[in-house]
Amino acid sequence: MIQTFFEEMGGTYSQHGDYLLPNLVPTQEEESTEPIGTWGRQHLAYIRHYKQVHYTNLLTSGKLHSYLADIDRRATDFYFRAVTALAQQEGVTEQFKAENQMLWVQKMNNIGSRATEMVNAEIIFA
Repeated sequence: MIQTFFEEMGGTYSQHGDYLLPNLVPTQEEESTEPIGTWGRQHLAYIRHYKQVHYTNLLTSGKLHSYLADIDRRATDFYFRAVTALAQQEGVTEQFKAENQMLWVQKMNNIGSRATEMVNAEIIFA
């Protein structure tokens, strides 16, 4: 009997009714339980829509989850460093918060929005 390419590569089949289905086993990478946060999910949506070949390669190699977890970790670190640097640059401190809370909230929201845009431009949509 002629072997299929799947069998030549070491794959096996199992009988289910009248059909032979390949026995596909997920790799260790796919079984990872490391959480993927907001940044990782945004990047996933981006590569699914705009970088389909890259997405497919990551998915079929079993490296998608670890890649997204790494993107999420890098983006989170970048965001917090950017917020800290911008707040320090603009003089938004705890002393300022004690003196004028409403203005402090306004400035911190503005800094957070700018930091989000920086993360999107540098990591998520790059």
